[in-house]
Amino acid sequence: MKAKLPHDRSLDPLKDATLVALESVIDPLIGLMLDVGITAHEFSKLIRERAVRIAASRVQSQTGRASHSRVSIATGLPRSEVAKILKPAATRGQPKRSPNAARRILDAWYQSPTFLLASGEPAAIPIFGRRRSLEYLVAKYGAGIPVRAMLDELIQIDAIEHVADQKVKAKSRIPIMRGPSPGAITAMGDRTRELLETLTLNLRNRSQPLFEATAFSDETDPALLAVIKREIDAQGSNFIKGIDALLHRSSTRARPSNSSRGISQKSCRAGVTAYYFQAPSDNIDSERASLVSRLLRKNFQRIKKSSREKTDGNI
Repeated sequence: MKAKLPHDRSLDPLKDATLVALESVIDPLIGLMLDVGITAHEFSKLIRERAVRIAASRVQSQTGRASHSRVSIATGLPRSEVAKILKPAATRGQPKRSPNAARRILDAWYQSPTFLLASGEPAAIPIFGRRRSLEYLVAKYGAGIPVRAMLDELIQIDAIEHVADQKVKAKSRIPIMRGPSPGAITAMGDRTRELLETLTLNLRNRSQPLFEATAFSDETDPALLAVIKREIDAQGSNFIKGIDALLHRSSTRARPSNSSRGISQKSCRAGVTAYYFQAPSDNIDSERASLVSRLLRKNFQRIKKSSREKTDGNI
């Protein structure tokens, strides 16, 4: 067991500060990950693959050759894993996805003939029961998660609904919190990357920093937030319109071509993003909890069946 450093001082404060910063960055990404059903295994696999590819690109530019050993040292990953990730795309198989427990349960519900109607639609099934029930699906595909916890989760993500007599019906095969769209998520990734690239570039090159500024207050009156947000929306919109006009005037399409003089013009990407931020209030989690409680938390209990019901195969 390693002894703690005196006064909690670290041997590498820069690394510690970076880990704290990464935690701040990664928390909202994990929230999105959980919303759309991406597992920790999938996220870890993505991180490892991106780390290897970025490290390999750096090694290539620095030494002029690929070196799996150098990439392994930089990333801390085994050389065998580095070699596997860097295999040519033509010889690499499709990445195996590791669906979460909710997705596995819904897949079985939509695929297994036992849980389908004659029309091919998923049947309404009882919550509890040894066979052809949600409890059976959770026991088989839920990785040890209690049936009640899985019931709450499936209702929260609007994948199932309670119909009657302690029965539930599947609504959606793909569990996802309503609201996000592929286009919105892609745009979020683009904006986040642009901001982080600006901040990291300024860390590395302080002599010619890119513009980045923040105005904020830790003592904002909550009663004035609506007014503040409305004013920022108006001023921000005017600012972005002015920047948009400036960028349009400087576009290679808007300027006379120099091709006649033998000068080749290469365009580059430049822009400004302005956004309003507000620290999450304490009632966000309570609002989510309230929503969940309205959707579920009925006192479902096992009902003892009569001997006739036990022999009846119908649901």
